Amino acid sequence: MARRTKAEAAATREALLDAAEEIFLERGVARTSLEQIARHAGMTRGAVYWHFRNKADLFRAMLDRVRMPFQELIDEIGDPNLATAPLEAIHQACQRGFTRLEQPRYRRVHAILIHHCEVFGEIDPLSMQNEMAEEALGALVDYFGCAARLGQLRTDLQPELAARLLQSSLSGLFHDWLRNHEQFSIHQRGMELVDTLLKLLARESG
Repeated sequence: MARRTKAEAAATREALLDAAEEIFLERGVARTSLEQIARHAGMTRGAVYWHFRNKADLFRAMLDRVRMPFQELIDEIGDPNLATAPLEAIHQACQRGFTRLEQPRYRRVHAILIHHCEVFGEIDPLSMQNEMAEEALGALVDYFGCAARLGQLRTDLQPELAARLLQSSLSGLFHDWLRNHEQFSIHQRGMELVDTLLKLLARESG
């Protein structure tokens, strides 16, 4: 019975987060109340407060469902050979990230964060975006640094600059895609961009 109750609680929490995604995307975060989210999920406001302290807590939980820390993407691949192939690790991590972004939930939540969320109470979308960007940049600097130590990065290029070049390109692509997600596949265009950039950044063999 306890196991069933725990499973039901988890399902309720997920249903509330699903409802929040839909309402936030339609109305914006600041103009959406917890009561509206509860009604949309077919529940009471008390159910929302059972799982979340406030709207900011719910918003962060919604965002956590689509967080993709760069290192976690690489760890999920589970290939020990990537330890000596950092540029290939970057390539595969980007590929996994693009695949996830094309899933509706990932696209919706990122669209909410960037286009449908104002500073409101404890919710600061710019701070959240900066946190995610800094995490990704730090991981990229580490991997390009490893490539430099292994002689795989162009000798006239510093790892931090290589990381910023790639991140800036991916950020521009990401924002273009969010505005026009039906116009092109971020996976296809993204991998074309990543493949081209990594070839330009890599040290020529021989």
